[in-house]
Amino acid sequence: MTGFGEGRSSSSEVSISVEVRAVNNRYLKVSVRGSDPYPMLEPDIEKILRQKIRRGTITVIVRAQRESNHANTLLNQEILAQYIHQIRQLSERLGLRDYTPLLNGVLLLPGVTNPNLSDQGQLAEEERQVMEKALHSAIDSLQQMRQTEGQAMALELMNYHQRVSHYLNIIRGIVPQVAANYRLRMRERIRLALSDSNISTQEEDLIREVAIFAERIDISEEIMRLSSHLDQFKKVVQEEKDSPGRKLEFLVQEMGRETNTIGSKSGDVTISRHTVEIKAELEKIRELVQNIE
Repeated sequence: MTGFGEGRSSSSEVSISVEVRAVNNRYLKVSVRGSDPYPMLEPDIEKILRQKIRRGTITVIVRAQRESNHANTLLNQEILAQYIHQIRQLSERLGLRDYTPLLNGVLLLPGVTNPNLSDQGQLAEEERQVMEKALHSAIDSLQQMRQTEGQAMALELMNYHQRVSHYLNIIRGIVPQVAANYRLRMRERIRLALSDSNISTQEEDLIREVAIFAERIDISEEIMRLSSHLDQFKKVVQEEKDSPGRKLEFLVQEMGRETNTIGSKSGDVTISRHTVEIKAELEKIRELVQNIE
């Protein structure tokens, strides 16, 4: 499900804004961008997101505006040394005798300074609290937008549910006529085949043949199961709050299985045509529910 949320929080030392953007994805994928050192704290931010979000490609953008106090700013000497080494190598390759002008902006390169990190590489507790407050606010804002989208998706799912139920009711009404029509066709074929001979057939033989055919094409059990799945589907859409997307995916899969069986067993062109319509609706539902948490 798609959405956008924004949150802000501040203290005497720092002001932080967080944007959370979500697009559809069957699984949860999180990426963090923004001010140092927050891209390096992606695992911690993802852990917070997973408390409320289960699906979607989530992009988190953290912007921190700190006061002009560099007491808590640490220099990442290893990364700085790597930058200087690469600048030196490039200068030698280009034949530059003096590469010191290229070092003027090296402290501004990503990862060189880690503001507000402790000696153990942990974010200062005060700034962490400010960031988490802004992040939770952004997530709440995102969830409100996704909730609105979810309500619209629920209405769309119920429209698909009604169409599938409609086609199933048509099939249910056709079923009693299938065996009767087969009996009439058999009687007519036998009459034509025996019209030029004195051979007669017994009604019992015809009845037995029709009974065998009726048992072979019996789809009442499949219709019952498909109807039950539709009832469960409706209940999940209207009432389920805990991971309805997974449950809906499973129900759609089972409904597709029953529909395929109905189409293959029925032996009737009209029923087969309506099963195709049902499968088309189920495919639309399948695409939709993959984006539902």
